[in-house]
Amino acid sequence: MQQDLSTSLLFHQETTFISDATSQDTVFKEIAQKLYQQELVTADFLENLISREANYPTGLDLTVISSHYPNIAIPHTESEFVKTCRIVPVKLNHPITFHNMIAPDASFEVRFLFMILNDDLGDQAGILANIMDFLNRTPKDYLMAFFQLESTESIYQFLANHFQN
Repeated sequence: MQQDLSTSLLFHQETTFISDATSQDTVFKEIAQKLYQQELVTADFLENLISREANYPTGLDLTVISSHYPNIAIPHTESEFVKTCRIVPVKLNHPITFHNMIAPDASFEVRFLFMILNDDLGDQAGILANIMDFLNRTPKDYLMAFFQLESTESIYQFLANHFQN
């Protein structure tokens, strides 16, 4: 089933977060619990998210776009553990080590997550491509300002206004 992946459906203020976590497991547990309470993921989501990240890392080195950008990660898991389709932005107040999606043996500090929730396996690559387009298309000064935002409301508003499919 092809879903409408409009920006208004991909981002929601109630699933935009800022985390004080200091490890992958901690941030994954924190966000998974909140998503589970909102009935957006299954009880097995967290276990599968951690397992998938260990086997298929999602860290992206954004220094290839600009040395001023923080690195990001795009964690996700299989569609059977998800009940919706959206992107969950998570600003990290403390850098967390992730392994590189392109070169899994390499690791680096990440400051922002774009967690993909996708109940339709066919759309996974499209959502990832939309995130990459956003990062490449957004003017550098705007993107720098985005990564420095300090509230969930301002992060959500920026994405609602600047993220296009």
